[in-house]
Amino acid sequence: MRVLLSTYGSRGDVEPLVALAVRLRELGAEVRVCAPPDEDFAQRLADVGVPMVPFGRSARALTTAKPSPADLPRRAAELIAGQLDVVLAAAEGCDVLVATGMMPAAAGARSVAEKLGIRCVHATFQQLTLPSPHHPPLAYPGRPFPPDVTDNRVLWELDAQSINALFGTALNAHRTSIGLPPVDDVRDYVIGDRPLLATDPILDRWQETPDLDVVQTGAWILPDVRPLPAELTAFLDAGTPPVYVGFGSMPMRASADAAQVAIEVIRAQGRRVLVSRGWAGLALIDDRDDCFVVGEVNHQALFDRVAAVVHHGGAGTTTTAARAGAPQVVVPQATDQPYWAGRVAELGIGAAHDGPEPTAESLSTALKTALTPETRERATAVAGMIRADGATVAAKLLLDPDKPPVFA
Repeated sequence: MRVLLSTYGSRGDVEPLVALAVRLRELGAEVRVCAPPDEDFAQRLADVGVPMVPFGRSARALTTAKPSPADLPRRAAELIAGQLDVVLAAAEGCDVLVATGMMPAAAGARSVAEKLGIRCVHATFQQLTLPSPHHPPLAYPGRPFPPDVTDNRVLWELDAQSINALFGTALNAHRTSIGLPPVDDVRDYVIGDRPLLATDPILDRWQETPDLDVVQTGAWILPDVRPLPAELTAFLDAGTPPVYVGFGSMPMRASADAAQVAIEVIRAQGRRVLVSRGWAGLALIDDRDDCFVVGEVNHQALFDRVAAVVHHGGAGTTTTAARAGAPQVVVPQATDQPYWAGRVAELGIGAAHDGPEPTAESLSTALKTALTPETRERATAVAGMIRADGATVAAKLLLDPDKPPVFA
């Protein structure tokens, strides 16, 4: 069987597909991945021997730019066009296509599957894009929900209207160009009949929802066997476990001095500091030997050796830290990150920072909570509950959709 995995987004959208691709290949499938042309994505897939077909603009360039909400429909049209130009060719001869990532990219990918007459499965790495009376949707930039509307059902109706207004014209124009009829409801079209929710049920429990058959597979995680760099290992060995600070793919526009604030706060609590550059380009503020800076590194191995993880609240980082039993401080920047911050606080495995801009006072308060023995004890307990079989469950389901998923 041939499977195409298609996404457009940040590292958090690509990394789960690496895990799924490896598991599919182990089960005998031929797999390729369509993803943004960023070098780190290409290298990550090359490391596991999975072919990548690049399309669209650099996700890093798009994320670190400062687009206005008015640009969203134009950028959506570019994403959809990229799907039809590149993914259509990549999907030739495939039996199933997995569409994920940004809504317009997923809409374009599903249209490719429809044109070719192959099965398409939508996957998401957080539940806030799946309509449910149990939670509200995420608001799109420039299209806030009315503050007086609190009924989740009404909010989901408004969400559908926003998605149609932002992406419907571009999607249907491109569908017409390849001989497909227009779509009336973009969101329902993208989600399809049986979407996969690739999150851990302890961290992100899905509540059954009428008219939506969601399969929660667990998070798609690939064991990372890469050794830590020798210099990093030497730093870790030279003293007490440091506090890790990194914001992944977030540009940190609201907090240009995030590294300085974090380093000073962590030092004030008598801890060493490990700074991750990320897409914000964080750097050290001096040459003292209690701080160390890293780039791309094995987080699974690293988070086993830190006192706490200060991060943006992406689904992947939250799950990796939780699996390692590392207390967390989540400083949410956008989209689903406030949700993950709330889940970390609710589970008692860390603290949710209030807002995207850490100050010395606010970060100090959150870090003190994360560094208590009680938080460490709870984080250790939760770590033992998190499953690691999500990618295997999803791979088996994709290859044999009529067989009920089996969970370990």
